[in-house]
Parts: sequence; structure tokens; C-alpha cells
Amino acid sequence: MGKKTDEKTNVMRLLEQKKIAYGSYDYTNSGAVSGVDVAKALGQNPKQVFKTLVTIGKSGQHYVFVIPVEGELNLKKAAHAVGEKKIEMIKQKELLPLTGYVHGGCSPIGMKKAFQTVMDESCKTFETVIVSAGKIGYQVQLEPEKIATFVPFSIADLTGEE
Repeated sequence: MGKKTDEKTNVMRLLEQKKIAYGSYDYTNSGAVSGVDVAKALGQNPKQVFKTLVTIGKSGQHYVFVIPVEGELNLKKAAHAVGEKKIEMIKQKELLPLTGYVHGGCSPIGMKKAFQTVMDESCKTFETVIVSAGKIGYQVQLEPEKIATFVPFSIADLTGEE
């Protein structure tokens, strides 16, 4: 089970600066790799643990999508949500220079730039969601609307079939 952590990531510091209540988890010794593994390591519902995906549209604009770890981003729904004809995932090597985060530690909070962000509508099902704390092995739990303190986001159906 993920343990509460004393270590602070930049995401945690940002939340504290804004006096936003959050829970934090450290799963560094769990061996968890996939998001579903992370949810299991934390003893949490995988529908409540969200991953942050960065894409690029046909226009060249970058977009961020935050979806449950057990889900797959439906690229057509995602493109529709941001008004693009087509979007695709960015290459892994582009993630760090673009966002300041590494693959597996990407958080919607505290990216280098504010990108148009869309959260899966399932976030409305929960009082709190769990997202990366910006470093592999660390997660934060907070109310979904508190993420908007750092990056405004819209809500759309982003997973599953058309």
C-alpha cells in the first residue's frame, strides 16, 4: 500500500503555496509501473487514479488530457473536445523539454507552460482524484476543481468507444 510521504515534490509545494489541502502517496518501493499497478499499490480505485497525457493537434498546438489510469484516450473524442481535426500522442522524448516532467511522472499541475487541458468526465464521480505529484513514485489526491487553480480545464468524455 502506498504510504503517506514526507518528501515534497514541486507539485506539493505549489499546492501548499495556494493553501490547497491534498493527500500524498509514495509508491517508490512498490514496483508499480502501469497506472493500474499504481492504483493497486495505493490501495485505491483505478477509476479515481488519473494519468496525464500530452498530445499534439494537426494545428501544431499541444493539449493535455487527464483520464483514469485504466482507460485509453479515444483520440477522436479528444480531438473533438479541443476542436481539432486530429490529435496524436507526442513522442516520449519531447515530454520533458515541453512540460518539465518525465514519462511516468507527468502532472497536470506545474507544467512549464499552461496547455489547454481536458479532464475525463468521470472525475465528476469522485470528491477527490489522484494524479501524479510530478515525480515518478509520488501521487497527490485532491478535489478535481482545485487543479483549475493552476490550469483551467474543461470536462469531456475522453475514453471508450464513439
